[in-house]
Parts: sequence; structure tokens; C-alpha cells
Amino acid sequence: MTNSWTDIKNTDVVLIMGGNAAEAHPCGFKWVTEAKHHNKARLIVVDPRFTRSASVSDFYCPIRAGTDTAYLLGVINYLITNDKIHREYVANYTDVSFVVKEGFGFDEAEGVFSGFNPNNRTYNRDTWEYEIGPDGFVVRDTTLQHERSVYQLLKKHASRYTPEMVERICGAPKDKFLRVCEMISSTANGEKSMTIMYALGWTQHSY
Repeated sequence: MTNSWTDIKNTDVVLIMGGNAAEAHPCGFKWVTEAKHHNKARLIVVDPRFTRSASVSDFYCPIRAGTDTAYLLGVINYLITNDKIHREYVANYTDVSFVVKEGFGFDEAEGVFSGFNPNNRTYNRDTWEYEIGPDGFVVRDTTLQHERSVYQLLKKHASRYTPEMVERICGAPKDKFLRVCEMISSTANGEKSMTIMYALGWTQHSY
């Protein structure tokens, strides 16, 4: 929990994924109901099952069990590709502007990151760290243009998760997936917020 449950009432979009809040957390779910009633918030549910949460949602998207990460990388790819992110927020209050050490990379053919040892199937993570400047602080690029910034590395990594790829991996119909992305992207203007209720916790973001 990063915010209080009561803060959910202020959100504009709610995404429930990896849980069934209406049934598992009925007291907390009250604030989703408050957001829908008083704030005209839209409730999205992404789940393999049509749950009690899905039954009161504005939009339900089925997904194959165990494919949540691919689905969310598809969402990230959509938001970055369509420039539907709250740039001021992510550049100044997340690590996307941080520059990663030289040598970090991802082998698309093998599906492994730099530092992988095939003999014992472990990683040496020395290249996974941020680059440190002469002042002892992490090197940053708030323009998000540096090729080794977290933003650019994430953009490159997520680029393979097209709507077609998400549909193939996750079993989520392309049109439903894109509708979810559109609703999430409506909060990209910095004037709206979105709450993600994932598993037993939730976080609030402005995309």
C-alpha cells in the first residue's frame, strides 16, 4: 500500500489485475464504489476469471493465467509509442531518467540479460547498476534521450510487446487490450490519476 485506501475515491481510472478486490477486500472496495459514483471513475478488470469485481466493472478483459507481465509490458509499449505518459512526473519522480552502466544489455535471441552464466544459470549483475557521476550521484538525463537511460532501455525492451504479441501470449483479444490501453492513457495529461489494485496491494500513478 502506497496510499491510504480512502484515497482511491479520488481516482479517475481503476485497474484491478491479479486479484478480486470486490470479494477479497470488500471494505477497501467501498472506495472504488465511491470513485465510480462521485468521481465518474471507470473500473477495468483484467483477469482469467469473470469475477465479482468484473461483474461491476465498466470493462472486462480476459487474460491467460500467468501472462500478466507480458500484458503490462504491452501496456507500457502502447503508452510510450503513443506518447501517453506524464513526462514531467516520470522524468522527475521516477528512475526513468537515470543512466545505466555501459555493458548492460538484453539478448533478444536468447532472452537473457547481460551477465548471464549459462553453466550455473545465474547472473552477475555488475552491469545492472546506475552510472555514478564525479559528484557521487546517479547520472541523469531528464530529457529521456540518453540511449542508456532507463526510459530508452525500457522503450526498447517493451517494443516487442505489440498488441498482436499480447494477444498471442495472453489470449486477450486485441480490441479489448487496446481499449484497456486507451482508458489507461486517458490519465496521461497529468490532470487525472489511475489506481492499480494488483494482488493484495495497490498503487496510484499518473501516467
